[in-house]
Amino acid sequence: MTLVHLSPPDEHGFCSYGVEVGLTKPAAESSSMIIAQVNQRMPRTLGDSFIHVSKLTHVVPVDYPLLELPQGEPGELEKAIGAHVAELISDGATLQLGIGAIPDGVLYYLRDKRDLGIHTELFSDGVIDLVERGVVTNERKTLHRGKIVCGMILGSQRLYDFVHDNAMVEFHPQDYVNDPFIIAKNDNMISINSAIEVDLTGQVCADSIGHRLYSGVGGQLDFVRGAARSKGGKPIIALPSTAKGGAISRIVAELKPGAGVVTTRNDVHYVVTEYGVAELYGKTLRQRVESLIAIAHPDFRGELRRKARELRYI
Repeated sequence: MTLVHLSPPDEHGFCSYGVEVGLTKPAAESSSMIIAQVNQRMPRTLGDSFIHVSKLTHVVPVDYPLLELPQGEPGELEKAIGAHVAELISDGATLQLGIGAIPDGVLYYLRDKRDLGIHTELFSDGVIDLVERGVVTNERKTLHRGKIVCGMILGSQRLYDFVHDNAMVEFHPQDYVNDPFIIAKNDNMISINSAIEVDLTGQVCADSIGHRLYSGVGGQLDFVRGAARSKGGKPIIALPSTAKGGAISRIVAELKPGAGVVTTRNDVHYVVTEYGVAELYGKTLRQRVESLIAIAHPDFRGELRRKARELRYI
């Protein structure tokens, strides 16, 4: 059985999956029973995003507003990270970025770029501003030219109004959007993901704090590998240098016991903090360590260097 939340049907009987296509459509297609809430306020999103009413086992008409997650203003920390990331993005690049303070900080510094494209797991309100400024045109994409491609969205009512019946935006199931071989068909693909901590060899933990699960794996590694295979692509891991108000470093000598490695050291290309960019791909262990210490918070660089010597990294 699958529970789905749909737009009203069109004149041909097709309902749109609306704001979340990536996971919902595949689940519905493999289910023997589909119970649908049909909401007058669900936007009709386009792409591979429809189901015919004849496939629905039960229909429950509803009329209530969608959950909103309004976009906040990025702080000075996020803007500093965003400025470094923006330096790695050239005109005509295609971007994957999620939602939150760091993606918002990146978007803040893209306003003078030209002909950017979007191929991403999800996006939020900040992309609308770049579309309206003529920055995001998708005209130099090498896959789905002229289209924003995504699996889901989360934001304010402004975002839901923007995607409603908007032919610029195509929703697809996640097994298509997140396929590294599909992602790689976008030349100059830039993936931007975050992390909980990164160790001095370049291992990225993004889903747990030690043994305690904090979030899901998501599409980070899919997009890292897709961007790496892309002609001119750049996978980027961006994170603040500290956590807990500056009490602990997020660049660490060793991951916490039990921490999950979401992206391996061999997959990492760029790590960015507010202190700069560490380019790791193809580098020796000593070069990696030196580069990561250089973008750690100054308060922790001495301790990191001492630990690196103990571990015989340098």
